[in-house]
Amino acid sequence: MAIRRRLLRVLRRAIPKPRPPPTPRRRFLHTPSILDAVAAAPSPLPNLFSRSSGSLPPLSPAAVEEAAPTAAAYLVELAETVLPAAQVVAALLSAWVHWRSTPEGPHGMVLTLVGANVAVHALCRLADPSFKMNHFATSLDNFKSGRLHTLLTSAFTHIHLDHLFKNMSTFYFFGSDIAGMFGPAFLLKLYVSGALTGSAFFLAEMACLAPREEGFGGWKTPMLGASAAVRATVFLEIFLYPKRMLYLHFCIPVPAAIAGAYFIGADLWRIKKGQSGVAGSAHLGGAFVGALVWAKLKGWI
Repeated sequence: MAIRRRLLRVLRRAIPKPRPPPTPRRRFLHTPSILDAVAAAPSPLPNLFSRSSGSLPPLSPAAVEEAAPTAAAYLVELAETVLPAAQVVAALLSAWVHWRSTPEGPHGMVLTLVGANVAVHALCRLADPSFKMNHFATSLDNFKSGRLHTLLTSAFTHIHLDHLFKNMSTFYFFGSDIAGMFGPAFLLKLYVSGALTGSAFFLAEMACLAPREEGFGGWKTPMLGASAAVRATVFLEIFLYPKRMLYLHFCIPVPAAIAGAYFIGADLWRIKKGQSGVAGSAHLGGAFVGALVWAKLKGWI
């Protein structure tokens, strides 16, 4: 037994005991990880940002010079499209604020709309003529080009001072009556409705004439002026008071009903004749609005 025990001790000393693998020490600084491996790998995307400043890399002078004309043209087109509509919207908002704050009420609305017409007409005379035709005149070309604001802006400028004086003087007398009866807000809605409907009637006439005629009735034939809006105001009063005496050309007394029939006949003749220089279809659009509003006031529609 003693020999056996000695033999076992010798064998245990000769064969080393298995040791567990050493526990790795934790290194908090510069410890390699998978994130380091990813960062060290080449990126398939170009480095768009500067590591030092964290901003976009500077454009080359050639790139700036190439992009400048395109950006400038875009800004000019945006300004030419937005500014005309903004001017008219500002004029309408000014009219709304004015009659809300002024003691004269109805006359304040009339005078503000007249003032807006005078101001826009003066600004258009100072601007380039092409700017006026592109943004303050109703035409098939403008409508097709997406300048839909011209359906309204065309009612705030005129061809010449005589045209402006006739429309605004007529609007002053009839508009004051309508605003006194139904309120300034009613007059503003009537003005805008007459302007938009007159533009729609004019575009319909031009669309019918465009395939047949080269000059008048073409895509670029313009219409501008507040005549349709004024006619809406005039015809509403004619329908309300058909027996009231009106003065044609400020001197010829005529019953309102007869004057209205004369206006309609003259506009129909202008449409039939063509190339008269007066948009009879726009006048009829304004008269249609006046008749429609009168029927609504009567409770018929």
